[in-house]
Amino acid sequence: MVIDDEHAELNVVIRNSPLPRMSRRGRVTIGVLVGIFLFFTLLGWVVDGWTDWLWFREVDHTEVFSRMLTTRILLFVLVGLGMALFVAGNLYLAYRLRPLLRPHSPEQATLERYRLAIAPRIGLWIGVIAAIVGLFAGLSAQGHWAEWMLFSHAQSFGVKDPQFHVDIGFYVFRYPFWRYLLGVGFTTAVLSILGALGVHYVFGGVRLTGAGDRITNAARAHLTTLVALFVAFKAIAYILDRRGMLLDFNEGTQVYGAGYADVNALLTAKEILTYLAIIVTVAIVVFSNAVIRNLVWPGVALGLLGIAAVAIGGIYPWAVQTFTVNPTPRDKEAPYIARSIAATRQAYGLEQVKTSAYAGRNPVPPASLATDKAVVPNVRLLDPQLVAETYTQLQQVRGFYDFGDKLNIDRYVINDQLQDYVVGMREVNYRELTAQQSKWLNRHTVFTHGYGLVAAPANRIVCNGQPYFVSGFLGQQQQNAGQNQGQDCASPTELLSVSQPRIYYGETIGEEGGDYAIVGQNKPDRNVEFDRPSTSGDQYYTYEGSGGVPVNSFARRLLYAVKYREGNFLLSDAINKNSRLMYVRDPRSRVQKVAPFLTLDGDPYPAVVGGRIVWIVDGYTTASTYPYAQRVNLGQETTDALTNRGTFALARQSVNYIRNSVKATVDAYDGTVTLYGFDDSDPVLKAWNAAFGGHLIQPRSKIPPELLDHFRYPEDLFKVQRNLLAKFHVTEPEQFFSGQDFWQVPRNPSNPDAGLNQPPYYLLTELPGQQAPRFQLTSAVTPVNRLNLAALISGSYVDGKPSLEVLELPDDTAVAGPVQVHQKMTTNQAIAPQLNLLQSSLGGSQVLYGNLLSLPFADGMLYVEPVYVKRSQENAYPLMQKVLMSYGEYVVLANTVKEGVDGLVAAGKAGAPPTSPQGGQPPPVGGGQTLTPELAQAAQNLNAAINEVRAAQASGDPERYGKALKALGDAMTAFQNASRGAGGSSATPTPSASPGG
Repeated sequence: MVIDDEHAELNVVIRNSPLPRMSRRGRVTIGVLVGIFLFFTLLGWVVDGWTDWLWFREVDHTEVFSRMLTTRILLFVLVGLGMALFVAGNLYLAYRLRPLLRPHSPEQATLERYRLAIAPRIGLWIGVIAAIVGLFAGLSAQGHWAEWMLFSHAQSFGVKDPQFHVDIGFYVFRYPFWRYLLGVGFTTAVLSILGALGVHYVFGGVRLTGAGDRITNAARAHLTTLVALFVAFKAIAYILDRRGMLLDFNEGTQVYGAGYADVNALLTAKEILTYLAIIVTVAIVVFSNAVIRNLVWPGVALGLLGIAAVAIGGIYPWAVQTFTVNPTPRDKEAPYIARSIAATRQAYGLEQVKTSAYAGRNPVPPASLATDKAVVPNVRLLDPQLVAETYTQLQQVRGFYDFGDKLNIDRYVINDQLQDYVVGMREVNYRELTAQQSKWLNRHTVFTHGYGLVAAPANRIVCNGQPYFVSGFLGQQQQNAGQNQGQDCASPTELLSVSQPRIYYGETIGEEGGDYAIVGQNKPDRNVEFDRPSTSGDQYYTYEGSGGVPVNSFARRLLYAVKYREGNFLLSDAINKNSRLMYVRDPRSRVQKVAPFLTLDGDPYPAVVGGRIVWIVDGYTTASTYPYAQRVNLGQETTDALTNRGTFALARQSVNYIRNSVKATVDAYDGTVTLYGFDDSDPVLKAWNAAFGGHLIQPRSKIPPELLDHFRYPEDLFKVQRNLLAKFHVTEPEQFFSGQDFWQVPRNPSNPDAGLNQPPYYLLTELPGQQAPRFQLTSAVTPVNRLNLAALISGSYVDGKPSLEVLELPDDTAVAGPVQVHQKMTTNQAIAPQLNLLQSSLGGSQVLYGNLLSLPFADGMLYVEPVYVKRSQENAYPLMQKVLMSYGEYVVLANTVKEGVDGLVAAGKAGAPPTSPQGGQPPPVGGGQTLTPELAQAAQNLNAAINEVRAAQASGDPERYGKALKALGDAMTAFQNASRGAGGSSATPTPSASPGG
């Protein structure tokens, strides 16, 4: 009777105390605003999804779109709905288990207002909370689509980890998703505990004050069950932690993977904690509800589990590490360091590295240098980064054409001769369009494409420092004529055959702002796309390929008008039934969209294959859970002096497994994306291919031979492997632990203070041990904290397979490294004035240094560094004027490589000892020639004249500047005469003043 009276009173209170109500106008306003927000949100999703589907249908890879979308939706629904239902069920259960009678107390009186607000609409409150939880859980889950795809298509590596003897495939494919599911379980348990505790508290099941029990039996059973579930998840976490120990960084070994203390103490501790967690789970469920029926013993059990976690999982391993390992760490950790060395070399493809000894003891340039046919003739003089501006100025034709910030290096066989070429694409740079050209109609329907691949032999310079272009505008030579000081500026005859030179897809043309083009309009009276200028006037063109999405209906035009927020899609007559819309035109972005699971190299490059221009993009499959393998940050490891200067910076992604498993191509005319499996044995690639239906990746056997000839060792993979080899070339654990034989990548020689690494460089050359010149990527390394040369590392393809080779110098040699050589050459007493002259004699020109090439030859080291000069005037571009060369302690500054080689050989034959000046005796010059008083005075006068030119230029006095230039010319003539009088040649062969440079 009392209960009925209480319920009747409560109902009266609820009826008489309704929730505040909003006016009808307010409800309508909020409803309209919410409706508008939902409409535009859904519209954006629909438009993005629809246009993505059309794009994938254009490239014939709709299976990527459909499988990704399906997987993400399923994960969103399953995980979001599952967590929402579990949390909602526990909230409702807590409400159903509320006590009908509550003792009167101030606490309960305070809570009564909340009960009055919640109880009448308990279903709505639970539904809202569950919906919010499910929404965020689903959004998080759909982001783990890649982990699920790999989990559900797991492959075997055929290699087992050295501790548990489990196939590596478990760690790469299954472990990450199990960890994610465990995280979902923990989150669900915690939210349920907090939610249930809150409901129990509000409705009196849990009290903080008042007489009697502070918790009802129903609330205790409910909450302890949820806590037991949490502890059960903790037991599972301990099991996964045992496997995860093989992936963590070990402070004792300073490498990744479990060390001595981990294997002999922490593994056992984790196992004990697993059993303890299971016991605690049973204790909480059984004893707190069936036996003792209070929270004392479950609380004690949880406390003991926490103490055990600290003592067994923390103190015990610390004691083993401190008292057993630390006294003799090298001996104790040696087996585990060996595991990391082996795993790292396997995970990064370093197990087949060929290491050869190279003495490098010859300090004298040999006579064979002048007659060599394999190394010297192929010395690369064109620096792809420096000559990009030169290509743009000499091959631009129109102001809106551009070759980008950095060119690329490839090789071709022309006239039956293999030669490396510096190649560039003449693309439209939308940032260089004039205001009139930038109007929507011109920007997107007229200036739609670039024209032509331009190449020049990497070892040939003409026209006083210009490249020798072999394929230019319209396949014809466009060299600038004029005075060339006797050098050949005639139009060359060897031309690359390009049947379709138009570039609709490229790096520059695909940049932001030029993201879409409307082509194929097929006007009845004229073509509208600007194609190229010619002697008869500007030529126009109508696109005839299959690239782009047809926009031949009102629905399509409306769709893209919404996507790009551009009304001209509906209003302009430039779009008709034949029009096609091209978007995502950057080749790297196109490949990434088709294969989102790949990490792409930062330097795509073009090649002529079958008469068509294609972009080649190297794709990497990666993993971050390879046991015992060293983990690296791709963004950090691949950054050097050229990053973001024509190459893309990789994301800061941590990996410990990488393979160049895919070679992707993008046709520059129609945008066709093709993925070739370059490493068919890669389990990660097999898993991804299976996840997308098994036909996304073309087998290696489908690669055209002509395309295979243009594959090159990828730069970013080489950087990662080179940096790892700097440590992991040491395979003996004891030596590795000491670290005394580690290497490092030298700083950029021309600007070491910037702190950026010297980039690797492509060369067509023959290294010791090779049978013929080979196109390869090469890098020098030095000992840690030293500047002398330690080794040369090269990557190339031999019979279509990757090959890494190391030429290692003995520890007792002191061959100068790149930074030392550059300093030695540029500060030489006879060379420095000439470099200053180059900078000042042309009106304040800038001297730029190209790639410093390290070339082992005849048991010594030949260094070659081209010297460019760029005038200070507008539209000036770099021209190669000199070449610095060094062999042993001899250096020269020459006009050509042949001249420099002759100077080095002559100096070697003269046999002058490279001594430092002592007792007033001048240093030796030019292989036995001494720095005579006349030559020393001439050099001093030349420096003074250079300084006067600079001062006169800064003063703005034309008369003074003219006199200074005349004096500079006289000083230069006097210096050259004095040099010849001292027996010097035009190459100025000069041993350095001291062995250290």
